[in-house]
Amino acid sequence: MCSESRRSGALVRWLLLVVPAFCWLASNEAEAELRLPKIFGNGMVLQQQADVAVWGWEDAAQEVTVTLGTSTAKAKAGADGRWLVRIKTPAAGGSLELVVKGKNEVKFQDVLVGEVWICSGQSNMEWVVAQSQNAAEEIAAAKYPRIRMIKVTHRVASRPEDDLNGEWTVCSPESAASFSAVGYYFARHLQQQLGQGDKSVPIGMINSSWGGTICEAWTSREALEADADFKPILERSAVFQANNPNQAAVLFNGMLNPLIPYGIKGAIWYQGESNVSRAEQYRKLFPAMITDWRKRFGQGDFPFLFVQLAPFKYGHDPRLLAEQWESQRRTLELPNTGMAVTTDIGNVVDIHPANKQDVGKRLALWALARHYGKSDLIYSGPLYESMSVEGNKIRLRFKHVGGGLVARGEQPLSHFTIAGEDQQFVEATAVIDSGSILVSSGKVPKPVAVRFAWEQAAEPNLFNKEGLPASPFRTDDFKLISAGAQ
Repeated sequence: MCSESRRSGALVRWLLLVVPAFCWLASNEAEAELRLPKIFGNGMVLQQQADVAVWGWEDAAQEVTVTLGTSTAKAKAGADGRWLVRIKTPAAGGSLELVVKGKNEVKFQDVLVGEVWICSGQSNMEWVVAQSQNAAEEIAAAKYPRIRMIKVTHRVASRPEDDLNGEWTVCSPESAASFSAVGYYFARHLQQQLGQGDKSVPIGMINSSWGGTICEAWTSREALEADADFKPILERSAVFQANNPNQAAVLFNGMLNPLIPYGIKGAIWYQGESNVSRAEQYRKLFPAMITDWRKRFGQGDFPFLFVQLAPFKYGHDPRLLAEQWESQRRTLELPNTGMAVTTDIGNVVDIHPANKQDVGKRLALWALARHYGKSDLIYSGPLYESMSVEGNKIRLRFKHVGGGLVARGEQPLSHFTIAGEDQQFVEATAVIDSGSILVSSGKVPKPVAVRFAWEQAAEPNLFNKEGLPASPFRTDDFKLISAGAQ
């Protein structure tokens, strides 16, 4: 009996040693199988007529073959198991099959080739179609099977991640309710203008957004470390907090890096509300983020189109939002950027205005005119260009006047102020004169500066004849109230 007991004990000890080892080997064998990140999936859209990146993991030195239609590309996995190929995509169309072969084979069905855009930012980008105006009608009409969207799951990460959670979804009345409203209306307008029916260009939207988040969370740590002015941002994030999305680089790490280097046409962006109190800093931070994204995707200065914030009563100094508007407008100095002005479609008591249709359309106008050859489109409202003093008046000149400057509603132009050397701004009279605007006030006999819509609740009536509003602006370089805010 004792001998049998000892044999049983020895068997148990042997099993305790061998079974975990076998499971470990089996687990590692499974982990070594061909794998792609989840940005690749059934129903995805690949950027048309480009050498798009396809990548993943395999056994070191294992050859991987990728086939899309008549295109084939091969690569070997490196010592770290990672592999990447670039495969040529055809003109817009589909449905195709993407086949990836290594030790095993992975197939992706119903792959379309068209235009791929990232939509990112905070809550006004994350806000879904079901929360937009006329939601029931919009959802019922959302029959666009060649529009696809993937929503990247929220993730905070202390270092760059290589994968994400999310899956591609075909646009339909059953799915569109949960799509980013701005992303959907942007895609819909693009598709309607780029073809009809079976010849419509597929549009893929990668929705990586999170409400209430700050710009620096979407910027890589390396980009922030490259500029001494961002040192306070990094100091605030010295200790990583696992559940806090408002830290330097944590959303870049968790929600953007896993997308790189997926082939894209460009990006649309709706963010800035959470940085309003640091408006002067944003004029440097926001362009740094855009430049960082472009560098990391390695696809040149791709189009980056953004929304200038809508009017809203934030509860602090009303000039701060105007300063943020200026920081956003100045970002247009970067190449291939565009800005949708929304002073006429906001809600001063709701930070989430429901009219997302016009937001998406105005972003699409920039894309169509600047990046899809629709050069006859008027895609922007008036943007301040220059000023000159004419006696007791200041003359303002604009770009993007389209068919001409107009005062909407046939009312006097509103929200103009003027100042002399004392820098004290007073309400001014503004009139359209020969394609420009003359501004004056009897209280300022020697004017030096004009400001337009320079407060957070401003809903001015200066437009071009095509119905696009003028952006808020100032002609001066007086010290900002957000100066030095870090």
